[in-house]
Amino acid sequence: MARTVVSFVQNGYFLLLTFVTGLFYFSFYLVALTLGLSLSFTVAGIPLLTHVLRTTTAFLQFERVQTKIYTDITTEPCVRSGNSDVSNWLQAKKELMNRRNWIAICWLLLKFPVGILSLISATLLYAAPLVLIAVPLLYPFINLSFMGVPVDTVAKAVIVSATGVFLMMVSYRLAGRLARLIGGYTRLMIKHVNR
Repeated sequence: MARTVVSFVQNGYFLLLTFVTGLFYFSFYLVALTLGLSLSFTVAGIPLLTHVLRTTTAFLQFERVQTKIYTDITTEPCVRSGNSDVSNWLQAKKELMNRRNWIAICWLLLKFPVGILSLISATLLYAAPLVLIAVPLLYPFINLSFMGVPVDTVAKAVIVSATGVFLMMVSYRLAGRLARLIGGYTRLMIKHVNR
């Protein structure tokens, strides 16, 4: 029982963390790439773009670790581009022309809509059953209705609470499957970047 609860909570953390990381990647790359491209005609823009493109490997590695910790899905390691002893401008050109960096940025940006879906799913799968389970404590203070029927007696409140327990069991299964699906997204992302 304790393992089931821990797994359920861990899946919830993973769903919420997916939203947070997706929002971060979207914000970071939107601001950094816009600033780097707008300053590319100056001396500061190209080094900024180069440093932004170098972050993709670190973010992909973070996604691998996060997926392994929360879902126990193992993904292949990220392929890193080798650092050679060339001038900064040639290294910048190499980073800007590296197709893997741009593919990784696209996949990381797509994590934002995936994160929004995981946030909505986490709200439905975790908050809704808990509210239904708490109905016996809430119905004396708040006018509640469940599926069009007013909850005004203890018997009705207990039935609604039992429905919440049933939905919690269903949510456990759905949250586990959704977490594995997002873990599969990470595996697919790294596979496409490593091509």
